[in-house]
Amino acid sequence: MTNLSRSKSLTKLLGGRNLYLVGMMGSGKSSTGPYLAKLMQYGFVDQDDLIEQVAKKSIAQIFGEEGESNFRDIETQVLKEIGKRHSLVISTGGGVVLRSENWGILHQGIVIWINTSREKLLKRLEFDQTNRPLLKTHDIDLILKERHRFYAESDLQIFVEDESPEEVAFQIFNKLPNIINNQDD
Repeated sequence: MTNLSRSKSLTKLLGGRNLYLVGMMGSGKSSTGPYLAKLMQYGFVDQDDLIEQVAKKSIAQIFGEEGESNFRDIETQVLKEIGKRHSLVISTGGGVVLRSENWGILHQGIVIWINTSREKLLKRLEFDQTNRPLLKTHDIDLILKERHRFYAESDLQIFVEDESPEEVAFQIFNKLPNIINNQDD
């Protein structure tokens, strides 16, 4: 079966449900999402990019000027708007899982946790401190500890070490039929 015919079959199984990529900052959600969307013949949305467009500020500016709580309010509002659409792969912000009201939206689709080791995250985030406002005020280990139990509520976990974003997208694509069939039983 070709990827195109598998994609059509998978799209039919999904019935338009969105695919929400969750995980820590630097886990590869934004780079994997476009590949997965292409495989699925879905649209792609990067929630952080959309937040910046709506707020007309960078995420770092929102954190700096308005604080994390106000940022989380904007994040929830943007997620609600995205959730009104269908047939999307959405790269969420790393902290979207912290609010229970967000889970009501996330669980309308399939939630996929892109997980990677602490060491890999540190290496990826080493040169990106300015765009990661939480790293200025919070320890990465505390963030990981706080979020792990939330990420674990995902429908599918993909552990990433050295795979390319395209390879991660194929892993998700190949595992989705089992996840969908288990949810529908």
